[in-house]
Amino acid sequence: MRRSRISTPGLGAWLLPVFLFIAQAASAGPNAIDSLDRFYNSVQTYAAQFQQVVLDEGLNPIEESSGVMQIARPGRFRWDYEPPNEQSIIGNGKKVWLYDIELEQITVRSQEQSLGKTPATLLAGGSDIKSNYDIQDLGQSGALSWVRMTPRDDESGFSDLRIGFESGEIRILELVDGLGQTTRITLSNSSENQKIDTKRFVLEPPDGVDVIDETLQ
Repeated sequence: MRRSRISTPGLGAWLLPVFLFIAQAASAGPNAIDSLDRFYNSVQTYAAQFQQVVLDEGLNPIEESSGVMQIARPGRFRWDYEPPNEQSIIGNGKKVWLYDIELEQITVRSQEQSLGKTPATLLAGGSDIKSNYDIQDLGQSGALSWVRMTPRDDESGFSDLRIGFESGEIRILELVDGLGQTTRITLSNSSENQKIDTKRFVLEPPDGVDVIDETLQ
């Protein structure tokens, strides 16, 4: 009587799933929390173009804008919005200048009191985010790995923040405020740790522009 031979998987059959797993993990890039830590601990200056859209509770766009942003830690930032809503928001760590170019008016305020934890101050902040936010890794979705940051301060101005990273670099920020509106900011053409003139973070009022300095009141 002829015995049937029981075949056993070879070494290659066992290793193939392992290789596929390693390849998939490598293509996914670093996880979101590692990317977040790298951004706040290793990036001192950052610049990018941005597209910003405000969505209502039904995620319908109600306002769109675009421009260029720059940050230099600690606490310095500049967001220049393009027409038709042309304005600049500039902070040097102590003061913030809100320059409405169409109205030819500049309002000067205390940076800490006027902006709180907005995207501008959030990105320009230091590495102490873990003391101010509860952080959760949301995993991978398409090309992006996501992290959620929930502020521990009830007066932060938003209830939820999600940051999407692609290959370890920030691509999308989504902030949900207390009214259920979402502000989505998409960043592109970014550069890190390139020299930025410190004069970019101070605004000298142009001639003929009204200045309202609330820090003197």
